[in-house]
Amino acid sequence: MQRGGVTYIMTNKNNEILYTGMTADLVKRVYEHRTHAMQGSFTNKYNCTKLVWYKSFNRIEEAIAEEKRIKGGSRKQKLTLVNDLNPEWKDLWNEINEWG
Repeated sequence: MQRGGVTYIMTNKNNEILYTGMTADLVKRVYEHRTHAMQGSFTNKYNCTKLVWYKSFNRIEEAIAEEKRIKGGSRKQKLTLVNDLNPEWKDLWNEINEWG
């Protein structure tokens, strides 16, 4: 059985720091970032609690490949991804969270 995945970008309140990640459960993972569940992590250290971009895939391998592609790219390329989907850089938490 294949399992899907999601590649995503988080930032801090001033949109200065960009973190790219991948997960099989986006709501759970973003909640962990927002609540600082991972002590000592990059997102915790730089207070990346704002979801600004994500893309879903049917297969987890596709999400992993997209994460690697984005991480290998420039900051400018990451900014373009976010600006194309979310030009206001609004927090997409409420969009993905059914209780939001």
